[in-house]
Amino acid sequence: MAHTAMSGSGTTAGDDPLQTAVWRLRSRGCWTDAAALLAPHAADPAPALQRASLLVERCLFTAKGWAEAEDALRVAEATAREDGERGAAACERGHLAYASTVLHVRDRADEARAALSRAAALIHPSAQGRALLDFRRGLFAEHVADSPQSARAAYRRAHAAATAHEETLLLSFTWRHLAGLALREGELAEARHGFGESLRIREELGYLVGTAPALAALADAEPEPEATRLRAEAGRLFRLLGGVPTWLADQLTPPTPV
Repeated sequence: MAHTAMSGSGTTAGDDPLQTAVWRLRSRGCWTDAAALLAPHAADPAPALQRASLLVERCLFTAKGWAEAEDALRVAEATAREDGERGAAACERGHLAYASTVLHVRDRADEARAALSRAAALIHPSAQGRALLDFRRGLFAEHVADSPQSARAAYRRAHAAATAHEETLLLSFTWRHLAGLALREGELAEARHGFGESLRIREELGYLVGTAPALAALADAEPEPEATRLRAEAGRLFRLLGGVPTWLADQLTPPTPV
């Protein structure tokens, strides 16, 4: 599914108490609370960008909070001083426009395309932020431009870069979306492996809000009765988190037999 993409690349930064607190809130879907912790530091580029990314992520998971995300993005854009920071802010803007498009809130495909292209011009190919950008360009290619071949190439670049930079959470997304393409092509073994790796990483990181989607995705590649068991587990977690992500509800219903 298009809607599983996330801002950010994953785990806490060392033993930084602020980052640890932000991660714990983010991983449980408490994006507004996590962003509030960063608000006092938002005059600086890195916290401003991180705050924006949290609120963009909230939009993708809940289809709410668009105005707050836009405001945070404008702050991040205003505080960016270097090309890499400007590119990262453009990447977030592209992701927000992508989210609005795939969630059918408002068609912002042209804005997403332009922002992601701007980010590609500003973020050096070897920079750490390139992995996230390539992943998001893959999402756009697959779910907006309907170009699975381009998407696969972008996901693979992102996967390699995330591996090199040890961006563990992002790897869970590249595994999942590569697996999704494999499933579309009937490559069940490859799909199961990718979905399984995605789920394993999220469970190991304690990324609770992303675990139900990972369970549901794996269910799509498994035979019965395992598929039903996985969907039931995903449903319990989905309800525990108050129905987040909102778009997951449809995936928790087993396909109708033909």
